[in-house]
Amino acid sequence: MAVPKHKISRSKKGKRRSHNKLKNKLLSTDIKTGEIHLRHHITNKKFYKGKKIL
Repeated sequence: MAVPKHKISRSKKGKRRSHNKLKNKLLSTDIKTGEIHLRHHITNKKFYKGKKIL
C-alpha cells in the first residue's frame, strides 16, 4: 500500500483543492407559472417543464 513519505503542506493541499470551490446554482423559470426553480427539479407548485406533476 502506498504511504506518503512527507506531510503535505497547506499550500500544496490548497493548490490541489483550488478547483473544489462552490459554484452558483443554475436556476430556470417555469414556462406556465413563471416560477424560479433549480434546473431539472419540480417547482413548489408541482410543475415540471410546464406540466403538472402529481
